[in-house]
Amino acid sequence: MKYIQSDEILEIPAGVTVSIKARIVTVTGPRGTLTKNLRHINLAFTKLSESQIKLTVHHGDRKHVAALRTIKTLINNLIVGVTKGYQYKMRYVYAHFPINVNILKDGTEVEIRNFLGEKRVRNVPVLEGVKVEISTGQKDELLLTGNSLENVSQSAADIQQICRVRNKDIRKFLDGIYVSERNTLTTE
Repeated sequence: MKYIQSDEILEIPAGVTVSIKARIVTVTGPRGTLTKNLRHINLAFTKLSESQIKLTVHHGDRKHVAALRTIKTLINNLIVGVTKGYQYKMRYVYAHFPINVNILKDGTEVEIRNFLGEKRVRNVPVLEGVKVEISTGQKDELLLTGNSLENVSQSAADIQQICRVRNKDIRKFLDGIYVSERNTLTTE
C-alpha cells in the first residue's frame, strides 16, 4: 500500500540555525557546526518558520514512511549535539591483569596494553571531533566527548570491540572496556 503523503514536523530551539540545501543538512549552534548528507533518501523539506521544519514523503511505501521518523531523529541528534554535546563514560573491567590505557597523538588514538596479560598492543583511532581523556574522579574510567553522536558512539564501540575475549568462555572471562554511561554534556 502506498501512502499519498506523510509528514513530520521538527521543532528547532532558539539559538540554532538549520539550513538544508540539496538534502545536505547543516546545523549551527553554540557548540559548533555539524553536517549530514541525506541524499540517499527521497524527502521534501519545507521551512514553516524559523522554529519549525516539515519533512514530507510523497507516495512512499511502508519502509519509506518509516524512514521519515528516522531522518527526523537524526536531525534532532545534530541539534542536541550543537547545543549540549554528548559524553560517553567507559570503564575498564578486569579480573587479574590490569588494563593499561594511554592516549596518543594529541587525543586522536587510544592505546590499550596488557589486556588479559597479552603482549599485543591495541591501537584504536578516534573519529574526528571526539575528545578522549582519562577520568580524574573515577579509577579505570575513560571519557569520550564530542558534538556528533555518531562519532562519539562509534569511537566507544571501536574501543569496546577491540577488547573482545576470543576462544574462551565469555560468561567467565568478562574482561574488557565497556560503556557504563551515556548522557549529554550540559544538563538542564
